[in-house]
Amino acid sequence: MAVMVVMAVVILFMVFTMLYPIGVTFTNSLKTVVEVNSFPPKFLPAGLEWGNYKEGWHYMDLPLFLKNTLLLFGGNLLVTMFVLGLAAFTLSKLRLPHRKLIYFFFLMTLFIPPSTYIVPNFVNLKDLHLLNTFWAFWLPAGASAFNLLLLKSFFDAISDEIFEASRIDGASNWYAFSRIALPLSIPIVSTLAIFIFSAAWNDWFWPSLVMHGDPKYPLATAIYKKVIQATGLKQNVKFAILSMVALPPIVVFLLFQRFILRGLHLGGVKG
Repeated sequence: MAVMVVMAVVILFMVFTMLYPIGVTFTNSLKTVVEVNSFPPKFLPAGLEWGNYKEGWHYMDLPLFLKNTLLLFGGNLLVTMFVLGLAAFTLSKLRLPHRKLIYFFFLMTLFIPPSTYIVPNFVNLKDLHLLNTFWAFWLPAGASAFNLLLLKSFFDAISDEIFEASRIDGASNWYAFSRIALPLSIPIVSTLAIFIFSAAWNDWFWPSLVMHGDPKYPLATAIYKKVIQATGLKQNVKFAILSMVALPPIVVFLLFQRFILRGLHLGGVKG
């Protein structure tokens, strides 16, 4: 009984530490400047200053940055399913020579720190004249070893008899991939879509390196440069902008969390 109580207290503490920053952001977005800067701080506002959201909406072109973020997400998802999907299907269902060695090579790259890729990727994109274009995001999306192994593991779980029957009927490998494998892969595709959306929504560092100027910035980079680093912006308006930006991914997770759990279960990387 004592162990259960301790576990409950620990879980409640973890929940509090995770939800408290979110709660502070939303409550500060409804305060006046004086209330935000008051000491000792008060969690609840005395009144609801909804005008902070209107001022924050007009402070920067949020629809433009949102459109750029959705373009990154859509392109990354298409490249992942076309390039990595075909590669995973080939490693899983086709008689590829030395495919175990190739699989081991991709598995080995998971142990290389992602920070070591930054400089080589930047130099390659510069030599290809792809800086300040969305291809600077879409091309690297086709080289994600984790997504490849996740897709391959899911394809491994699909019965080989289905594809053998399609070959007997004269179906090509492309037909087997596009008409059989992909329709059966909705759970893992949904999971990858959520992961890719989260990465596109939250990544600010890489876009700040390869993108130059407001017309191409995704939302996270624009928030970092125009809100986090802003010195003349009122604190309550800052919190209002951050609240508007934090709300969509929270809604996406609450609506599609079952796809995350089911996709990870079905596509878990096997040893």
